[in-house]
Amino acid sequence: MSGYVHPSAALFDGEKAFPVIPACEHFAGSEKLIIKALEIQQKMGPVFDITCDCEDGAATGKEAEHAQMVARVINDAKNEYQMVGVRVHDFTHPCWQQDIDILMPQVGDKLAYITLPKATDTSQVKQMIDYIQSAAKRHQIEREIPIHVLIETHGALQSVWEIAALEWVQVLDFGMMDFVSGHLGAIPAVNMRSPGQFEHPLIARAKTEISAAALANGVIPSHNVTLDLKNTQQTQADASRAKNEFGYLRMWSIYPTQIETIINAMKPDYSEIKDAEQILLAAQEADWGPIQYEGELHDRATYRYYWQLLQRAKISGVILSDNSLERFFA
Repeated sequence: MSGYVHPSAALFDGEKAFPVIPACEHFAGSEKLIIKALEIQQKMGPVFDITCDCEDGAATGKEAEHAQMVARVINDAKNEYQMVGVRVHDFTHPCWQQDIDILMPQVGDKLAYITLPKATDTSQVKQMIDYIQSAAKRHQIEREIPIHVLIETHGALQSVWEIAALEWVQVLDFGMMDFVSGHLGAIPAVNMRSPGQFEHPLIARAKTEISAAALANGVIPSHNVTLDLKNTQQTQADASRAKNEFGYLRMWSIYPTQIETIINAMKPDYSEIKDAEQILLAAQEADWGPIQYEGELHDRATYRYYWQLLQRAKISGVILSDNSLERFFA
């Protein structure tokens, strides 16, 4: 619709837009599980990301072979949507640079993101990002590769606001199991499950701090896994609490049945989606000036909120009206 100004142009005035990425990130370590995840993605569509795990997924002494396998699978035709990222080894592991050196020349132009685990301070994350950037430049890869950072140590939590502000960082992930382990028994193991994971003060503080730091810096906060693999009701409840009580916009999956459950729990409410469509369509016709909708005043502040919401709905597979699709997503 050439006569209308698109919300991305009207509402942000050249600012860096908040990332709009899928609400579910599915982890897979072996070639078999990665391929299975790609097959699920082909059936469901581009509504979740897949993370190939070069850290815990790689057998000791076989790190290079594992990274080569990941590169091969990312280059496979099954990777239809180019929505596959990779978790590399941590800063203290001798193979983290090797991971980058293997992956960058083969799939640097296709990687959806690179996840950095177990950092203990900002300098470690910065050094890893610098190495990734230099490797990209070395191989003539000009794109910005999104960086996801796992916050799972005392030091990373203490530095979370600095980490969130680093260049290329797109997501902060909460690594709850390593975080609890790092408390040396002070947090009971039962609190790695629900409802304890949301109620223990030390864990709740970490979740809140990560979410606050991420959102303040235009970064997506991503929630930890549900350990009860086959209990989709528990996954649904965890994802809902993470979103509604702690502000998380994304969550890890480690079992295929968790994928759809997380997407459904994290996507915007249907009533809000309908309101978003009507408000944004009316605002666009008013050249993004203030409007009234159902007796309430709306302006650029609410337009930004509803535009983010509508984009998250679209990437979650929600069916939108023809008007919205034509005006905003054509």
